[in-house]
Amino acid sequence: MDGMNEDGGGLLTIGALARRTGVPVKTVRRWSDEGLLPPAARTPAGYRLYGPEAPARLETVRTLRDLGIGVADIRAVLRSERTVADAAGCWADALDAQIRTLRLRRAVLRAVAARGTAAEELPDVHRLARLTAAERRRVIEEFIADALDGVAAPAYRAGLLAAAPDLPEDPAPDQLAAWIDLADHVQRPEVRAALRRLAEYSARTTPAEPSATAAEDAARVAGLMRERAETALAAGVAAGSPAAEPIVAELVAAWLPTQAGTADPPQRDDAHARARLLEQLEAAAEPHIERYWQLMCTATGRPQPPSWSAAGTWTAGALRAHPEPGPSLILPPAPDAQRALYVYERVAAHVAALVDAVPGEALERPTPCDDWTVRQLIDHMTWENLMITSIARDAPRTDPDADHLGDDHAAAFRASVDALLAAFTGTGLLERTYGPYGAPGALFAQQAAVELLAHGWDLARALGASTDLAPEVADEVLEAARGIYGAAPRTEGGSFAPERTAPAAAGGADRLAAYLGR
Repeated sequence: MDGMNEDGGGLLTIGALARRTGVPVKTVRRWSDEGLLPPAARTPAGYRLYGPEAPARLETVRTLRDLGIGVADIRAVLRSERTVADAAGCWADALDAQIRTLRLRRAVLRAVAARGTAAEELPDVHRLARLTAAERRRVIEEFIADALDGVAAPAYRAGLLAAAPDLPEDPAPDQLAAWIDLADHVQRPEVRAALRRLAEYSARTTPAEPSATAAEDAARVAGLMRERAETALAAGVAAGSPAAEPIVAELVAAWLPTQAGTADPPQRDDAHARARLLEQLEAAAEPHIERYWQLMCTATGRPQPPSWSAAGTWTAGALRAHPEPGPSLILPPAPDAQRALYVYERVAAHVAALVDAVPGEALERPTPCDDWTVRQLIDHMTWENLMITSIARDAPRTDPDADHLGDDHAAAFRASVDALLAAFTGTGLLERTYGPYGAPGALFAQQAAVELLAHGWDLARALGASTDLAPEVADEVLEAARGIYGAAPRTEGGSFAPERTAPAAAGGADRLAAYLGR
C-alpha cells in the first residue's frame, strides 16, 4: 500500500507524508534534519520512515513556522521543554519590535518622499528618525541652551524645556516627518537668533514676581485679540480705518491689567500704552518660532495653536494707525448700492487690463508699496477681492500670506474680480450690514473700489504706464475714500502717509493717490 514500508507496519515514507500534509518533501527533510520531525525508523536502504503521529506533528511545526516562531523554540515546545503560550508570547514581542522597525522605515520613506530629500541628506534624515527619546530631547535642549546662552529668562527657558518633544513609541508618519523637520529647523542660525530675541524681550519685560494667573491672563488677552482681529477681518474693517479705533481701545483696556509689575507699567489707554502693546506684538511676530511650535505640536500629537499671522498683522497695523485714543466711530452714510457696484466694475475693468499687460519678467519689479514686488501687489489685490467674497459667503478667509496667483497672475486676478461681482449680485451683500457696528454692505463695494484703484495706480507707476485709470468714476472713488478714511490718522508705519498736493491737472486716480499719501 502507498505510504507503508515493506513490512506493512503503517510507517510513512517521506513522500507519503509530504503528499498527506501538502508540505514539500524538501521542507519535510529540512525540518527532519533540524530535529523537528525525527523519523521513527529507516528502511534497509536508509530511507526515513515516519510514524502515524507524524502528520499531526508536521502540522504543528508548519503552523508555528508560519507564525514566525524559530526552530529552537519549536524544538523546545515539541520536547515539552516550553509551552506554546510562552513561546508565542516571546515571539509576539519580537514581532512587535519588528513591526515598529518596519513602521519606522515606512515613515522615513514617506518623509523622504514628501520632503524631496536629496541623496546626500538621506543619512541625516535616517539618523534623526532613529534617535531615542533621550537623544531627541537632547537635540532640543542643546538648541535652547545655545539660543538662550547668557539670557536671564528662567521662566521662559523652563517653558521651552517643558514642551520638549516626546514622540509616541509608534509615531505616525506625519509625526515622524514633523520631528525630522523640527530637528532640521532648530539647527538654523536664524531660528536660534529669533528665539534669543524673544527670550531677551521676555527677560526685559517679565515682572520680577509674576502673579499666579499671569500665564492664564496673557492667554486670555491673546485669545481676545485674535477673536477681535478675525472678526474685524471678516467684517472688512481695515486696520487704518476709523472703525478700527474702538476695537483697539477694547484690546488695550483688556491688556493693561497684565502689565502690573513690569518696568514702567502703563496705567491707562494712552500713547505710551499703545506703543508698549505694539512693541510686544512686534517682538512676538517671529515666523521661525511660530513654525517651531507648529512642528512641535504635530510631532507630539498636541493640538495646533491657532495661527497668529493674520490677526497679529491686523492688530499691529491698527495700533500703528491709531497710536493714541481717538474720537468715537462715526460710520459714513451707506452709498447707493447699485452705483457703488457700477463704480467697482469700472475700476476692476481698468485694473484687470493693466494686470493682463504685465509680462512675466516684470513680476519682480519694485512698486511704490514698500517691500512689495509687482507680483506681491497683484497678489494683494487678488486677496482683497477674495476676502470680501468670502465675507459675502459667510466663510471669511484668514490666509493673507498664501499665494493666491499660482502660475497665471492675470487669470487669478480676473477670477477674483468675477467671484466678487458674483458675490455682490448673488448673495445680498450690498443690502446687508456687517460687524459689531452695523457697517452697511454697500460700503464693501466702495472700499473695494478705493483699494483697487489705489493699488492699480501703484501698479501703473511700477510698470511706467499711464496712471489715469478709470477716469469716468475716479472722482467718485476719491470722495468715497474721503468718507471712509477721512478720520484715519496719518502716522508713520500706518496705512496712510500724510496727504500730498496733487498737480493742478491731475486726474482722479492721481488725486486719490495724493490723498492717500502716495
